[in-house]
Amino acid sequence: MLKVILSVLLLALVTTLVGYQQLQATITSPLNIATPVQFEVKKGMGFNQLCKQWEANDWLKSCWRYQVIAKLDPTLTDLKAGLYQLTNTSVINNIKKINNGEQISFSFTIIEGQNLREVLAAINSAPHLTNNLNTEQLSQQIVGEKGHLEGWLFPDTYHYHSGDTASSLLKRAAVKMQQTLEQAWPKRAKNLPYKNAYDALIMASIIEKETGLASERPLIAAVFINRLNANMRLQTDPTVIYGLGADFDGDIKRKDLRDYTPYNTYRINGLPPTPIAMPSKAAILAALNPPQSEYVYFVAKGDGSHQFSTTLKQHNAAVKTYILNKTN
Repeated sequence: MLKVILSVLLLALVTTLVGYQQLQATITSPLNIATPVQFEVKKGMGFNQLCKQWEANDWLKSCWRYQVIAKLDPTLTDLKAGLYQLTNTSVINNIKKINNGEQISFSFTIIEGQNLREVLAAINSAPHLTNNLNTEQLSQQIVGEKGHLEGWLFPDTYHYHSGDTASSLLKRAAVKMQQTLEQAWPKRAKNLPYKNAYDALIMASIIEKETGLASERPLIAAVFINRLNANMRLQTDPTVIYGLGADFDGDIKRKDLRDYTPYNTYRINGLPPTPIAMPSKAAILAALNPPQSEYVYFVAKGDGSHQFSTTLKQHNAAVKTYILNKTN
């Protein structure tokens, strides 16, 4: 009788040991994929459904063992919807990644000096971003009021997950621009030719488009502010190009400078009606705190930098040096 009891106990021990070893092997067993793959957990997907799908893909050998483990650890069944990158680490680690909501992160960058049309074109090609934008009521949708969205999206890189909406991403960019402008406006220099912070945003966008070297933003700001204070027209090509819109063919012509648009600063006094691009924080700060300078002219040297002048005679000489001599 004793021998029978010992035999039963020994069998139970062996069975337990084998079961434990199988359990450990299952826990540490890698997902059977050679390279990382993307996998979407749809809303409402259950643990058994996920497990069966992985088994059908031949990513794991047997589903029932993981169902047993899930009984022992119910947290494994808490699946969060989203797009995940699975790797050939253990099956359990990949499931826990889904439990923790560690989705694939995508990025969208608004570049300094991009205009709204360019940003929207980039939105259309952003992977896994749901484009829910209402182009007819875009400003209302993003900033909550009627107007023009140009200039109101802060240049930066924004991260998002699969299924996020374009409007939610652009709202983050708009909030960041509003905060940046609100923080900078009270610290502005005195006697600036702006009625409000929006005027400063318009100026910052022009500075952004005219700047080839970041170090020249303050001097370019000083030139434009000096011109406004002297009741001179800004006469800046980027505003003309913006006014032409899709009609601009890459080559600004004398006719373009003569033709009227609300943005042609060769034809209008003061600032254009809206920004012409998305300005950087540096451009905003330059617009609000320009250095003291008597410069009212500048001309591109062709290497990204500019020659600044205080008189028309100096400016004409610079134009002859850097523009006319190159075309003759």
